[in-house]
Amino acid sequence: MAKTKREINGHANSPNSGSTDQILAKEEKNQKKMEKMKMETESEGRSCSRSKWTRFLARNLMVILTVSGVLLGVGLGMAVSRMQLTRAQMTYFAFPGEMLLRMLKMVILPLVVCSLVSGAASLDTRSLGKLGGVAVGYFLGTTLVASAIGVALAFIIKPGVGAAALNTNSLALESVTADKETVDSFLDLSSVPLALKLTPCTRYRPFRISGPRGVSKLYLTCSPSESCWDCLPQVPVGTDTDGMNILGLVLFAMVFGVALRKLGAEGEELIRFFNSFNEATMVLVSWIMWYVPFGIMFLVASKIVEMEDVVLLVTSLGKYIFASILGHIIHGGIVLPLIYFAFTRKNPFTFLSGLITPFTTAFATCSSSATLPSLIKCVEENNGVDKRISRFILPIGATVNMDGAAIFQCVAAVFIAQLNNAELNAGQIFTILVTATASSVGAAGIPAGGIITIAIILEAIGLPTNDLSLMLAVDWIVDRTTTVVNVEGDALGAGILHHINLQEMKKKKQQEEAEEEEAEELMEVRVEAVANSEAEEESSSLVTHKAAKDPEAMPEAIESML
Repeated sequence: MAKTKREINGHANSPNSGSTDQILAKEEKNQKKMEKMKMETESEGRSCSRSKWTRFLARNLMVILTVSGVLLGVGLGMAVSRMQLTRAQMTYFAFPGEMLLRMLKMVILPLVVCSLVSGAASLDTRSLGKLGGVAVGYFLGTTLVASAIGVALAFIIKPGVGAAALNTNSLALESVTADKETVDSFLDLSSVPLALKLTPCTRYRPFRISGPRGVSKLYLTCSPSESCWDCLPQVPVGTDTDGMNILGLVLFAMVFGVALRKLGAEGEELIRFFNSFNEATMVLVSWIMWYVPFGIMFLVASKIVEMEDVVLLVTSLGKYIFASILGHIIHGGIVLPLIYFAFTRKNPFTFLSGLITPFTTAFATCSSSATLPSLIKCVEENNGVDKRISRFILPIGATVNMDGAAIFQCVAAVFIAQLNNAELNAGQIFTILVTATASSVGAAGIPAGGIITIAIILEAIGLPTNDLSLMLAVDWIVDRTTTVVNVEGDALGAGILHHINLQEMKKKKQQEEAEEEEAEELMEVRVEAVANSEAEEESSSLVTHKAAKDPEAMPEAIESML
């Protein structure tokens, strides 16, 4: 029994039994390791996904906040509009949005001047002239196409047909009159550099002449007994209106930058000053951008609160609004991206995806100039456009490139013609296209520039301007998509110029490399030729003869000959 017990105990403590326990222990350890590795992998995957979301939010935080500000502004405006606020309370409610506009306008002047001076001074005259020519051609071409789209849509949709009963009295609108001729607008544009602080604006005043003893009297065309002011001949007088003369600043800054570059070393210090000033302005812009979502919320909300009987306006002018916005969608969603793709062979919507913040700012502020700071920042940081290109071309585009404005102006001109049952001939249609394209250049420097430009077009084709108040009533709706299209045209123009500049730099680099290779080949040929000539001189039989004729150079040869 004892032996059996020992055998059993011995079997229980046998080496095979120990090895089995060890194997089980190892398997448990391996299983624990696998579970631990699995948990670590899952935690790494979660941390990786968290880091991706963190990077996404950090990259698109401004876009998310800005779009959220617009949506919250719509909801806040609809909620507050039921409270029947007084005019003073509306002003207080709109103050945060007004603060945003004031801050953006504060940086426009230093941003435009410093950007253009540093941009014009950093580019050489040849590339500056070429890029400027391409930019002008792009701006004029796209604006002319936009005008054609507006006229075509107005004739297809016919917003004014059947709306003859629509008048300003039924909508309780004030009349808008135009005291300006077409030629006066072009004269104002030609005088923009003369006064940088004020905007040139031609007005008409009654003409007075001096009487017999130097007494001033009215020059009347009717009988002397009448004193009718309507009989007075109206004389154009050049005056100035309050407001920043952006077009004059653009021209002055460009010429000043070119002049600084011509100075050479003497102008380098001032160029560095403008560059530093420009960078400091962009730092201010980055600070202001964090206030944009809050200000946009109150801008949109205050505009909704100020609306009175918007349903009647939209239903009465629905066709006009639809034609204008459809033209903006066609031009901004099809034409401009196709032009960008034709030049660059790149996806235009990838480029536009980095500009959501400027588009939202343009939609809320209805101002290309106020959108300029955020546009420059996003074009450079999100799309990698060269600073010299963006800060040179975007301020110009914000002033002279008005594709969206050209569309709604042409639609409005045809709408008013249809409203008055006036048939437009081919000459008048061509006049609308040319006048809208040319006069949109100065629209940014004129108060209510879009409406005044429509008045210029109507005067050019001989139509009355009494119905302009209809355009002014719904301008706050159409002007939002108008500004978005204007900003999009500027941004895509900067992208095209950046691509052209890169292609030119590549060509120039290839030419320089080819010239260097040719120079190296010529040097090699020259070195071989020199080596061969030296070898010939050493082996020539004339060496002794030459040495005989030159006793100072070869005295040993002379002695041997003697």
